[in-house]
Amino acid sequence: MVKTTLLKLFHGTRDLRLGPGLITGAADDDPSGIATYSQAGAQFGLGMLWSLVLTFPLMAAIQMVSARIGHITGRGLAANIRLSFPRWVTLLIVGMLLVANTLNVAADIAAMAEALRLLVGGSAHVYAVTFGLLCLVLQVFLPYETYVRWLKWLTLALLSYVALAFTVHVDWLAVARNMVWPSLPGGHDTLLMVVALFGTTISPYLFFWQAAQEMEDPASGKAHLLTQQEVTGHLRRIRLDTMVGMGMSNLIAFFIVLSTAATLHAAGITNIESSAQAAEALRPLAGDFAFLLFSLGIIGTGLLAVPVLAGSAAYAVSEATGLGGSLSSRLDQGDGKAFYGIVAIATLGGVALCFTPTDPVKELFWSAVLNGVIAVPIMAVMMLLAGNQKVMGGHVVGPRLRWLGWLATAVMALVVVAMLITI
Repeated sequence: MVKTTLLKLFHGTRDLRLGPGLITGAADDDPSGIATYSQAGAQFGLGMLWSLVLTFPLMAAIQMVSARIGHITGRGLAANIRLSFPRWVTLLIVGMLLVANTLNVAADIAAMAEALRLLVGGSAHVYAVTFGLLCLVLQVFLPYETYVRWLKWLTLALLSYVALAFTVHVDWLAVARNMVWPSLPGGHDTLLMVVALFGTTISPYLFFWQAAQEMEDPASGKAHLLTQQEVTGHLRRIRLDTMVGMGMSNLIAFFIVLSTAATLHAAGITNIESSAQAAEALRPLAGDFAFLLFSLGIIGTGLLAVPVLAGSAAYAVSEATGLGGSLSSRLDQGDGKAFYGIVAIATLGGVALCFTPTDPVKELFWSAVLNGVIAVPIMAVMMLLAGNQKVMGGHVVGPRLRWLGWLATAVMALVVVAMLITI
């Protein structure tokens, strides 16, 4: 019964099929995110759990907006921005995304390499090059349909973090209390962590990726040719897919914060420099099994997230410049060469950054903070697109989704401004 349900969700009917939303949500819990969530649990204990309760409806709403834009228009976010806003807006947004994604790729590959080194020994630099080349080769040479099918199943690696929470002692009453009434110190450090958590949960690359994946659907951009019932069916599938994907993302993040709070914070370890260090620190506190689960989760989510990061950058740049191309393009096609060239630049650029003498904690943590800052203007532009009848035709977002989307934008802007004025 369970197996049948999973197969229906991954490959089933149009109304039930999961794909872009599930992969987007899973990619959100990348090694950089794991490090940020681990640092939140170690530094503040259970005090940051409330943020993950708050971000779920906001994250789901803004991702639903991006998915609808891609599906209704048949174009990605960058293409819609290019057609609806001045050129400088497009260049600014895509430039910020490219920088943030490349830094994020570097942080993720470095964390994956270090996690593998902890498991089997060897050189982290060799592993970094290997992981980078593996992700690049899979994107370029594996047919898109096959590639995305494997990405879906790779999301199950995230369940290791749920299992981890049940291998350690947890005060569930304290968990419930901190979800609704947290006790946190004030000041810049707390606001900085909130921005990092928001930035690694509601990340710009996720907007571009999900919109692009919905654009790949054969029915996308053809709303005017479909019956109202068919359009409603597509939008229902998007809503289910997004809710499941974002729900899974926030649930995993919740359990990472919970696990590290119950182990590292409780043991007086309040500073984590990388997701791999979090795994190593868990070994004496929660045993070898917890260490193994955490380490494998880092590698599994990294293999999922790096292609999403590089792919979303390629979609954004190719759409903004009019080069075209997608993950469905062939390498021997003109637009395919340009598209995969951008994927290679983002991926190999991230690998190169792994060889620079950067502090892992700064690379991981500040990539999350940067995502939080640049998300604000991108979210505002998305909401303007989603409410524009010239862009969306008769399928502009409804009042409830519009309200939640603008609320998400306002909340993100508020925490970023609060962080900046307390520096």
